[in-house]
Amino acid sequence: MKLKMTPAVGAGAIVLAAVNTVYAQYAPPPPPTPFQGFINEPLRANDPYMNKWDFGGAVRARYEVREGFGIPGVAGSLDFRDHGADVDNDYFIERLRYRIGYTDKWWSTLVEGRSSFAQSDQRFAYFSNPVPAHTANRNGLGPESDTVDLHQAYVMLGNHKEFPVSLKVGRQEMSYGEERLVGAFAWNNMGRVFDAAKLRWQTEWFGADFFTSRVVIPEDQRFNVSNDYDWFSGVYANINKVPKNLLDVYFLARNSDEKAISAEPSPQFPQPSARDIYTVGARLKSKPAEFGNWDYTLEGAYQFGNFQDRRIGGAAAIRREHSAYMLVAQGGYTFADAWATPRLGIEYAFASGDSSATNKTHETFENLFPTNHKFYGYMDFISLQNIHDVRPVLTLKPSPRLSLAFEGYLFWLADTHDNFYNVGGAPRGGVAATPTGNGYGINANYSSYVGSEVDVIAGYAVTRYAQLEVGYGHFFVGDYVKSSLSSVAFDSKDADYVYAQININF
Repeated sequence: MKLKMTPAVGAGAIVLAAVNTVYAQYAPPPPPTPFQGFINEPLRANDPYMNKWDFGGAVRARYEVREGFGIPGVAGSLDFRDHGADVDNDYFIERLRYRIGYTDKWWSTLVEGRSSFAQSDQRFAYFSNPVPAHTANRNGLGPESDTVDLHQAYVMLGNHKEFPVSLKVGRQEMSYGEERLVGAFAWNNMGRVFDAAKLRWQTEWFGADFFTSRVVIPEDQRFNVSNDYDWFSGVYANINKVPKNLLDVYFLARNSDEKAISAEPSPQFPQPSARDIYTVGARLKSKPAEFGNWDYTLEGAYQFGNFQDRRIGGAAAIRREHSAYMLVAQGGYTFADAWATPRLGIEYAFASGDSSATNKTHETFENLFPTNHKFYGYMDFISLQNIHDVRPVLTLKPSPRLSLAFEGYLFWLADTHDNFYNVGGAPRGGVAATPTGNGYGINANYSSYVGSEVDVIAGYAVTRYAQLEVGYGHFFVGDYVKSSLSSVAFDSKDADYVYAQININF
């Protein structure tokens, strides 16, 4: 059975890819000319057959300075704490990826290794409080060190030019939409991958992925394995026939049993408590140029199921019913004829919080597997949980090789009966209200205003294969933080962040 790709099918596939461009965030400048790689270019020039092969990789090095950041594993260290504990950390991290791939008419394969290094990082390699059973906090080289491991290894069967269905099986990255709920987390020194099976059905009308997977647990000096007790499955579809828009619809299921939290003795990232959470959502996005220089995106999702809240009763917590939701609205205007092609945008993001820890229903939105670094501040304090976020953005492209972004954020808790959650989705503070001013917790009497952040980012494409990027962020603490850390022994202060990064493809 053979289905030739018609011009309509081909055009549909191109549009589905093009409209996933994210307008409302900084994007690194593209290389001045395409670069196939130092190995690929000479091999392909001498032998056309070598076009089927892909040999290459990338090395990225970044220096980060964090002042006013909590350091996991350091006693008493809390975000925005003014004195009484160390809250300053600066370090180098480097990531090396190396790959070999082969593509034939009806199948392809890729194997990609990864080496992640860190120096001078004070953060523990793994830290959790309370520590789950059968796990132990570990100092190590920091949470972004994983010296040698397998990043991806998969086989793909199919050819969408000839037949609408393909199958991809093995260790792989997964990214959907703008990565608010499912992303590769590329900013991290290791990233995120899944051991997954994914069936794709693509026509001129739509493209849909049907997948089941288990997230891989990074663990330094051990071969990374997937969490056998944490399953992530779903359907994500792109519908191309909505006039002037692209519509995404999705159903996502995360099913974790009680063994998931201690699946490995010292993971780099904390693992989940027991939960069965089902997410139904949709995203409507304007196609390029369909509304002139205007663009917009609307997204909403509702969740139901059950959740074991370890804030209540610790490891012995009972499961509560889960009901939560999130909304995102963003829009912008591009001054196409002005110098540097400025785009001015605004975004509002909301995720529900828990109105009462004693209710039968858990109402904190589950952020799933996001790339939060893109959306809620480059300083990485915030996740899409119990939050209101207003975000103005100005992006500039003074030259094809240079891009700039100026971003601001205003944050409020959605409900002061719930915690202030960190970028990884963990609650800051304890089970109930802490003694006044002595740290984070749940206290309905505090103001909901968390604070504001300002970020400035610049990227420059030096050559076809090398890019530079620098950034600065400042967080102005709000009344909620000031009240949480108001005691004489703590007090609060603003936080600062600086980074400089180079990426070289080879």
